[in-house]
Amino acid sequence: MARWLPRSTDLTRFCQKLNRVKTLEDDMMETSFNRCLSTIDLTLLGIGGMVGSGLYVLTGTVAKEIAGPAVIVSFIIAGFASLLAALCYAEFGARVPKTGSAYMFTYVSVGEIWAFLIGWNVLLEYMIGGAAVARAWSGYLDSIFNHKIKNFTETHVGAWQVPFLARYPDFLAAAILLVATAFISFGAKVSSWLNHVFSAISMGIILFILIMGFVLAQPKNWSTQEGGFAPYGLSGIMAGTATCFYAFVGFDVIAASSEEARNPQRAVPRAIAFSLGLATGAYILVSVVLTLMVPWHTLDPDSALADAFYRRGYAWAGFLVAAGSICAMNTVLLSNLFSLPRIVYAMAEDGLFFQVFSRVHPRTQVPVVGIVVFGLLMALLALVFDLEALVQFLSIGTLLAYTFVAASIIVLRFQQQKGDVPAPAPSGQPNPEPHEGPSGGELKEYESFSDKLQLVDRDKSKEQREPGQLKAAFEPYLEFLSDFYPGEVVTVAVVTLMVSAICLCSILVFGNTHLHLPTWSYSLLLVLFSLGFLLSLLLIWAHEQQHSTQTFQIPLVPLSPALSIILNIYLMLKLSYMTWLRFAVWLLLGLLVYFGYGIWHSKENLREPRPQRVSARYVVFPGGSLEERVQAVQPSSQPATGLPDTDTDDCKR
Repeated sequence: MARWLPRSTDLTRFCQKLNRVKTLEDDMMETSFNRCLSTIDLTLLGIGGMVGSGLYVLTGTVAKEIAGPAVIVSFIIAGFASLLAALCYAEFGARVPKTGSAYMFTYVSVGEIWAFLIGWNVLLEYMIGGAAVARAWSGYLDSIFNHKIKNFTETHVGAWQVPFLARYPDFLAAAILLVATAFISFGAKVSSWLNHVFSAISMGIILFILIMGFVLAQPKNWSTQEGGFAPYGLSGIMAGTATCFYAFVGFDVIAASSEEARNPQRAVPRAIAFSLGLATGAYILVSVVLTLMVPWHTLDPDSALADAFYRRGYAWAGFLVAAGSICAMNTVLLSNLFSLPRIVYAMAEDGLFFQVFSRVHPRTQVPVVGIVVFGLLMALLALVFDLEALVQFLSIGTLLAYTFVAASIIVLRFQQQKGDVPAPAPSGQPNPEPHEGPSGGELKEYESFSDKLQLVDRDKSKEQREPGQLKAAFEPYLEFLSDFYPGEVVTVAVVTLMVSAICLCSILVFGNTHLHLPTWSYSLLLVLFSLGFLLSLLLIWAHEQQHSTQTFQIPLVPLSPALSIILNIYLMLKLSYMTWLRFAVWLLLGLLVYFGYGIWHSKENLREPRPQRVSARYVVFPGGSLEERVQAVQPSSQPATGLPDTDTDDCKR
C-alpha cells in the first residue's frame, strides 16, 4: 500500500504548480488588441458600469425600506468603501496593463489556482449581471406600454410554472443582448462610441433631475413630523451601506480594458478616480433631491423618481426619467459585454481556459469568439431563466475578487520588482547573486567556481534594503525574521491577516445570533482575533516596501488594503446561506475545469525549469573557509554516477 501513496516531493511539486505565478513579458505594452481608448473613453465606460438602473431604483428602495433620508450617508460610506477597492485596481491596472482585471492581478502575485477561481467567479458574475439587466430593461420598457409585450407573449407562447425558469420567455431581453453583442464585436472604438452616446443622454437626464429636484425640494420632508433624517438609526444606515455598496461594482471594467488604453499608466488610475467620484456624487445628489421632493415613507420603490415627479404635478418628466433609465441600463449592458470576453480571453491566452477563446479578429482586434459565444449564453439566460434568485449571487463573486486584489497589492508591494538588482556591495567585493538568501549566515551554492565565488560576509547595515526585508529599525527586536527570504514573512502574515479577518467577522456576524455565545467568550474572541489582525498588520509594516515607481501607488499600504479585506469579508458573511451554497457548487464546477484542463495546458508549464547537468558545486561558509564538494547531477530519468577522478583534480586549488 505504501508504494501507492504520493511522495512528499510529488506533493511539494503539485502545490508549487497550484501556486505558480504568471511570468510577465518584458514589454507589457505589446498586445494583439488595439490601444485606442483615452482617459475619457475609460471614464465613461466606468460611469456606464456604475450609474445604471440602480440610480433610478436602488435609491428609492433603500430610502423607503432601509435608511430613510439617511440613504445619503449610506452612499457616502459605501463610496468610501468602494474607493479602497478601486485604488487597489488602479495600482494594478497601471503596473500590469493587461486585460483580465482581478484574474490577472491575482495571477501575477498570489497564484494560479486562486486566479482561475477568481476569473471563474467573475465570468458567472458578468453573465448573470448582464442577463438580469436585460430583463430589467425589458420590464421597464414593457411597463411604459402597459405590459402589452408580456401579455402578448403569455397569450401566444404560453406561461411556465417550472422552478428556476422564468414565468414566460423574454424575447425582448434576449433581442437587446444580441444587438449589443453585434455592436461589441465591431471593435473597441465602436463600443466606446456607442457608450459615449448613451452615457451623454443619461448624464443629461440626471442633470435635469437634479435641477428640477432642487427647485421642487421641500426641507420639511426631513423634519421630525415626517420621521426625521435617520428614522432607522445607525443600524439602518449601515444596512443601507451594505446594499448601496453594490451600486459601485462597475469600475472594474476600466481595469479589464487597460490593454486597450493608449497610456494605461496614467489613464487607468485617472479614469477610476473620475468615474467613481462622479458616480458617488450622482448617487448622493439624486438621493438628496428624491427625499426632499416627497416624504421618504411615501416613495414607490419600483419607480421612485418617476413617481415623485408625477406626484408633484410633472407627469411629463416621468417620460424623461424612463428614457434616462433605459439609456443607463444600455451602458451597463455594454459594460458587461465589453468586460466578459476580455477576461475569458486572458484566461484562454494563459492556457487555463479553452484555447479557442484566445483568438483575436485581425481586423477589429477584439476576441470575437468570446464575444459571440458568451453573448449568446447571456441571451439564453435572459430568455428562459428566473434570475431574481440568482442576482444576490453577483455580490459574493465581486466581493471575493475585491478581497484577493487587496491581498495581492500587499504581496506585490513587498516583492522585488522585475529586473531589480541588489544594492552594490562595498568596494572590493563582488555583488551577491539575486537568488541568495538575505542572511550572511546562510550557505551559498554556485555552479561555477571561477565566475561566481564570492565572500558571504555582507554588510547588513547597508543603506538601501530590498523590498520584503526587515527594516533596520526592527532588526534588534525581530532578528530571527532576517533569516527568511525577502517577502516570505509578508506572505505568511497576509494569510494570517485574512484568517484573522474571517474569524473576527464571523464572530461579529454570527456570535450573538447563530452561535449564541455568552458575553465573556464573545468579548474574548473579539479581542483575540482583533489582536491577530493588528499584529499581522504590524508585522507586514515592519518590512521594506518597493520604492516609489512612475506608476500610481495606493497610499497607506498595508492599512488601506487591509481595511478593504475586512470590509469585503464582513459583507460576504452577511449574504444568505443559499448564496454560499450556490457559490460552493459553482466553485466545484470550476475546480473540475481547472484540474481537467487548465493545470495541464497552463503556459507556465512551458516555463518550468528542466533538470540540468551541473559539473561541480562550491559551498562558501560564513567564516570564510572554503569546502569543495564535487557531485554529478543527472536528469531524473538517468541514474546518478560519480565523476572521474580527473574532474576532481582539475577543480582543486
